[in-house]
Amino acid sequence: MNPRRKKRLILAVALVAGVAGIASLLLYALNSNLNLFFTPTEIIQGKKDTGLLPEVGQRIRVGGMVTIGSLKRDPKSLDVEFKVHDASGGEITVTYDDLLPDLFREGQGIVAQGVLEKGNVLKATEVLAKHDENYMPPEVAEAMDKSHEKLSYGEGQTDAK
Repeated sequence: MNPRRKKRLILAVALVAGVAGIASLLLYALNSNLNLFFTPTEIIQGKKDTGLLPEVGQRIRVGGMVTIGSLKRDPKSLDVEFKVHDASGGEITVTYDDLLPDLFREGQGIVAQGVLEKGNVLKATEVLAKHDENYMPPEVAEAMDKSHEKLSYGEGQTDAK
């Protein structure tokens, strides 16, 4: 092989290796910043279709309804703790150390983003509340509809359509 071809081959191999290295670093960075959506039941039992169960320390989003009577505020700080449930009966605890949205209320839909801790506790970094009586975040609405259909049709009722 002549020296000119050898240089071109080395350059081509180095270029391919560099692109592969950059692509793998990019994919690793994107994977570590991925926020998956779960319902309280999916956090406890895992996703039905994939069996995916969130790990302690994983960054996730959870959506559901705030359980009535579960809101606890620390009078000396902004710390707040409440429970979130879904129609399937799953319930988790959410802790948050900032001001809650103005529209946050017990019995209403929320989406909380944060890190999962031991004992099915989500340490939230962000809490979003629905902004009017007709709105619910799409992920929460879909999960609640699926749970509602299963509860309604699973008890001997049939679809009248």
